Amino acid sequence: MTLAAPAAPNDRQAGAESRERFKIYLRKIGSGEHTSSGLSREEAADALDLILDGGASPAQIGAFLIAHRIRRPEPQELTGMLDVYRRRGPQLHTSKPAISFGMPFDGRTRTAPIYPLTALVLASAGIPVVLQGAGRMPVKYGITSLELFEALGVALGGRSLAWVQALLDQCNLALVHQPDHFPAADSLISYREDLGKRPPVASLELLWTAHQGEHLLVSGFVHPPTEARAWQALQLAGETNVLTVKGLEGSTDLPISRACVTGRPTAGSDGRQILHPRDHGCFAHDPLWEGIDAWGAQAMAALGGQGELARALIWNAGTYLWQSGLDADQAAGLHHARDLLTSGAVMQQLNQVRQQTSQS
Repeated sequence: MTLAAPAAPNDRQAGAESRERFKIYLRKIGSGEHTSSGLSREEAADALDLILDGGASPAQIGAFLIAHRIRRPEPQELTGMLDVYRRRGPQLHTSKPAISFGMPFDGRTRTAPIYPLTALVLASAGIPVVLQGAGRMPVKYGITSLELFEALGVALGGRSLAWVQALLDQCNLALVHQPDHFPAADSLISYREDLGKRPPVASLELLWTAHQGEHLLVSGFVHPPTEARAWQALQLAGETNVLTVKGLEGSTDLPISRACVTGRPTAGSDGRQILHPRDHGCFAHDPLWEGIDAWGAQAMAALGGQGELARALIWNAGTYLWQSGLDADQAAGLHHARDLLTSGAVMQQLNQVRQQTSQS
């Protein structure tokens, strides 16, 4: 057996100093209902840096994550953590405005995902689309973006960031896969498994995008307080073009079974928009998740404007064509989406993406 060399005195001292610094942050957020306080933006950034660098002990990290979850991260804390992800995470660029979707990394388990198909429609219309995700992750261990695209014949896993950028340049589509492109963040999954609860970084994942430059950032939410915190955190971070969506299972997939609650915040307004699928002939039950094989067949039909997912796809793609500014209003966006699907433009886009992924 080969024994690891003992840590050098300077390394031990640096580690001890990091843990002592982290204790300060832990005391602030974990002191109880009446004495705990939020961290500043800079302190939250330093705390996350210490976590990602191993400067905090596993016990400290677990305590921090669960304490922060219980008291809920404040907007400036989310912004501080967002600063870290922007600085340390992968970065993508486009020559024209993009649309980036922020969805729960732990996937979907109840409703059929529409967003991979929406992404292909938007890409076929010339809009660069950036998606982000990870492998099967607690607490839901739901179906992932990678698996959904594989069901469409598109292999996006195990790719370099340069390859992802090239696909974005050529096909208007990118998937940032955390295990491949941000391993430091992926190292926190074991804590999510042990805690059995979503930590604050789960909220961060809804707000962060790897895209640098002009874009529409779409962020899913479930509870109204989450949406309000997101608005404030993103405003502090300088994100000026934001759309929040009360989507299916916290995603950015717009439901067709009920009114869609969205927000497009500005300096003087929350930009609240209630979108009614019934007004545009799109009202129906939200398609249920029936497994990857069933979804793959339904998805291929929907990309031709047919089948069980077609109505939800038209509603989603048309709405996002409008929100991205490509179409003047929602009705025009829905009409545009139908045309792209029935003309074969979206299938052509899928085939182009397949060709690019099969060549490398």
